[in-house]
Amino acid sequence: RQRGGPGKLPQCSGQGSRRGPRRWLGSSSKDCPGWAGGSCLSGPCIVAPVSASARGEPVTRTSPFSGDLLNNTESGIYHCVCCDSPLFSSEKKFCSGTGWPSFTEAYGTSGSDESKSNILRRPDYSLGSARVEVVCKQCEAHLGHVFPDGPEPIGQRFCINSVALTFKPNLN
Repeated sequence: RQRGGPGKLPQCSGQGSRRGPRRWLGSSSKDCPGWAGGSCLSGPCIVAPVSASARGEPVTRTSPFSGDLLNNTESGIYHCVCCDSPLFSSEKKFCSGTGWPSFTEAYGTSGSDESKSNILRRPDYSLGSARVEVVCKQCEAHLGHVFPDGPEPIGQRFCINSVALTFKPNLN
């Protein structure tokens, strides 16, 4: 894993890009209403690239090193693609070497207090081992997982799926 200098998070190389449109996969294949700032229909939003959902494939994540936001180095905020809640700041993004956008903490976190953030942590035993799932607090969309192997001083790595995020650059 790459490490930055004192007080700096490691950065991935490459050009970032903003999200293209995503589609909602549920009882119908309407555009995810969250993309326009609405709320998701009937429970958690499951997102997939438009090309996959147009073919009817139930894709809910990309492959490692393929997400649009992995190498994004612009300054701004990462939002939930379903409900537009702010989730992570670019200031807390780092290159974990895992192929997924990684963050040291959620947007709105103060120290170890995540009560003002828009994420929830849940136990996940889906692959036969204990992990901690991260979901959007507002719409319960699956975002990814958090692991205890991030850079110091916080020591946690939010490993987040690009298709669950949309990026809004700072206007400054």
